[in-house]
Amino acid sequence: MGYWTLELASYLEDAPWPATQDELIDYAERTGAPIEVVENLSELEDEGEPYESIEEIWPDFPTADDDFYYSDD
Repeated sequence: MGYWTLELASYLEDAPWPATQDELIDYAERTGAPIEVVENLSELEDEGEPYESIEEIWPDFPTADDDFYYSDD
C-alpha cells in the first residue's frame, strides 16, 4: 500500500470526484503531481468502482473537523 502524506494527498483534493483509479492517475499526471502520487494510485486495489473522495483512498486525510489541520497556533 502506498504511503500518503498531507502534501501528496493535497494534489488530489481538486480531482473530479467521484473518479475511478484510471481517472485519478490521469488527473495526477495531467496536473503534474509528484510520481509518488501516481505510484500510490497505481497500488490501489481497483475494483472498477469510482472513489467518492480522498478519504476513501487515504482514510487518515485530515478534514476541516480535525483541530490540527486548521489550527491558529
